Amino acid sequence: MKIATMRAVTISAALLLTAGTLAGCSNGAETPGGGGDNSGAKIGLLLPDSVTARYESADRPYFEAKVKDLCSDCEVLYANADGDAAKQQQQAESMITQGVKVLVLDPFDGEAAAAIVASAKAQNIPVISYDRLINSADLSYYISFDNEKVGELQATALVQKLKDDGVQPGDGGILMVNGSPTDNNASQFKAGAHKIIDASGYTVLAEFDTPGWDPAKAQDWVTGQITQFGNQIKAVYAANDGTGGAAIAAMKAAGFNPMPPVTGQDAELAGIQRILAGDQFMTVYKALKPEAERAAQLAVDLVNGKADKGDTTVTTKGGADIQSFLLTPVAVTVDNIESTVVADGFYKASDICTADYAAACETAGIK
Repeated sequence: MKIATMRAVTISAALLLTAGTLAGCSNGAETPGGGGDNSGAKIGLLLPDSVTARYESADRPYFEAKVKDLCSDCEVLYANADGDAAKQQQQAESMITQGVKVLVLDPFDGEAAAAIVASAKAQNIPVISYDRLINSADLSYYISFDNEKVGELQATALVQKLKDDGVQPGDGGILMVNGSPTDNNASQFKAGAHKIIDASGYTVLAEFDTPGWDPAKAQDWVTGQITQFGNQIKAVYAANDGTGGAAIAAMKAAGFNPMPPVTGQDAELAGIQRILAGDQFMTVYKALKPEAERAAQLAVDLVNGKADKGDTTVTTKGGADIQSFLLTPVAVTVDNIESTVVADGFYKASDICTADYAAACETAGIK
């Protein structure tokens, strides 16, 4: 499969960061600030869980650094829901009480989080739906990636790998380890993946929506499927690197050798290293720095009473069109680690190429 390099994505992301022409009102609450004194303004950042490595390692630090760069005396209030929608609601209410001017919300549950948006609107606080779409007409913005495209990239790579390995559609099938049923993105990943797999001739043996994206639950499920299907399992579609690692652990415990191809997402360091080791076939790299920085720019603009026009609109389940910014995901295999996550500065070669992976890095040309 031909895989685009990250350089084009980096250019488009840079253009995205500078685009943002000023426009009229956004979907949600009226913009605060209006040119008044917003020194010391508080901006809330709410992230959904701690089982996904990217939130603490990338999204949060990138967002906080960009806010500081744009507004040196602004304060970011941060909270992680730890996979609990009720806890996220409480965290948001606390931030509203503390006087945040804007909420940047990555919901654990995109339906339940509509109540947070309603509470914020009542206080004239705009909400940016970050990475995952909230089912609310009162959002100011949505910023994420083309999530159906993520699933398409994963499934396209997986199907092509099966063909390259000479696996025929009648030889066995695919396990699908999907994301959380409360995550709107997960349904889009799954839809994109099914679009490719269902047309490929390969059979889906079974599939599972992983509660809270919890790797332990994914591993337990895959273990059960191994008992049922055994060597009929020719590949595993895993929606992210955490569930992919869980599937690999289950298959290693069952003695699979060689390992069937397994997908992933988020380009977690452990996922990249599993790709180098030959345990995981691919992941999807999402340029998290441009995403977090664009969210920070939008938040600071809203603090200052400015409203940017989205590059597109995305429709919620309830039918509301939300001003949106969608970045481009990129498939990563062992062949393009160097030209994507390393070239883009997401990881240094030294981060990836520890002693256990030094030989594999040399073979892959990572330096």
